[in-house]
Amino acid sequence: MPEIAMAEAPGLGLDGLPRPSEDVVVVLPEAVILLDGATSMRPDLPSGGAYANELAAQLAGRLTTAPELDLADLLAGAIRSVARGNGFTPGESPASTVAIVRWNAAEVEALVLADSPVVAFRPEPEVVADLRLRNVPRGSYRDRLRGGGGYSTEHLAALRASARKTSALRNQEGGYWVAEAVPAAAYHGIRASWPRESVSAVLMASDGVSCGVDDYGLFGWPEALALATSEGPRAVLEAVRAAERSDPDGARWPRPKPYDDQALALITF
Repeated sequence: MPEIAMAEAPGLGLDGLPRPSEDVVVVLPEAVILLDGATSMRPDLPSGGAYANELAAQLAGRLTTAPELDLADLLAGAIRSVARGNGFTPGESPASTVAIVRWNAAEVEALVLADSPVVAFRPEPEVVADLRLRNVPRGSYRDRLRGGGGYSTEHLAALRASARKTSALRNQEGGYWVAEAVPAAAYHGIRASWPRESVSAVLMASDGVSCGVDDYGLFGWPEALALATSEGPRAVLEAVRAAERSDPDGARWPRPKPYDDQALALITF
């Protein structure tokens, strides 16, 4: 039976004030689900965290009752159910990233949709990452931050303009794919599988943690695993947060908010 350890920490809202985390982690007997609800720019829609919680519940039920089904089929069904139940339509829905790791006696498999990577150690790390969102134009807010503009009302306006451009490319070829109101997005997830005996550990992270590797260069995935193993997953979160505190205005590492929600799961086989 694998050992599973996890840690979560809330970030800040767009107003700079604390609010509950919109990341969701669900641990099942033979699977772990990690979702990162997208911060909503639309007050007329439910929050990304509310969407992520409902999608996680749908996924957990399907993984439990039909563990033999393909992960993409299970995710497509969960997206469809949430969309129908709430009347969400494409472009008029909250959204969430998805990372799923499932295992049995013979195999470990992963599905990643948007920017919540999975890293399998065999023992060298194999990263399952969806980089399509990174390749979408993000607008000028990063340039403002690099220039010392800080997290001002002008930053929020620039961020909203960037979000409008990004949303126009959601769930379409040439853009990026995410859980929203398009069930077919599930079939665009990045997939991987490995013989179970070859996998020693797996890390699953929201981008509030993976930024420590991908953007800040604080450590590589082997060092993140070593820290999570020796001191617990929370130590990885704290290392990332300490770096962000050293850059409170986002000038060194431009990012939408000073602190993002954080979630990290460690599965040890």
